Amino acid sequence: MNGLIGKKIGMTSIFNEAGKNIACTVIEAGPCVITQVKTEETDGYDSLQLGYGEAREKNTSNPMMGHFSIANTTPKKKVAEFRNFDLDGLAALTDENGEAAKVAEKNLGSILLVNEVFVEGDIVSVIGKSKGKGFQGVVKRHNFKGVNDATHGQHNRQRAPGSIGAASYPAKVFKGMRMAGRMGGDRVKTRNLEVLKIFPDKNLILIKGAVPGHKGAFVIIEK
Repeated sequence: MNGLIGKKIGMTSIFNEAGKNIACTVIEAGPCVITQVKTEETDGYDSLQLGYGEAREKNTSNPMMGHFSIANTTPKKKVAEFRNFDLDGLAALTDENGEAAKVAEKNLGSILLVNEVFVEGDIVSVIGKSKGKGFQGVVKRHNFKGVNDATHGQHNRQRAPGSIGAASYPAKVFKGMRMAGRMGGDRVKTRNLEVLKIFPDKNLILIKGAVPGHKGAFVIIEK
């Protein structure tokens, strides 16, 4: 499964050929460095570990500093594994004359660019951490509507949770009951998103629709 690590820049919109305005998310995808190559013989499965974003040495542990030094690269803020990464299936690059150019051999310490992994029209999945909302009530957290008829003595029941259980039997609240609590801050995967446009010179990729996370959050794009 090919993919890259990126950073969510924000949202914008573009017009397609039919003149329709399409909302899309701008993501800075890569460049990512191959920091580890795992194989079936040595690790039990095939995968590539990629690193993205520059990190300070003082904020990086000694084991990770040694890990990055093996790949002959600087410390990275975010690392992620991509199983069964198909290096042979990388998109062919084009040279200055517009002719297809052979992708350079990729190994430990090599750099992967956005136009090498993705092409316009690809269907991808984006993984990120959703925005944290803090402690929220049932209206915001579970879309409760409250009492529709606010008259007839229902002056304070608009945002109340209502009944949460029976009486002497079962004498408890069942697990999974929709109640108030912490909302957001979860790992979310959004599937079947279309790659609308790629800007290789700026390492930007435009993906149709919204993706989880706040502006500046790390995301993983895979196909």
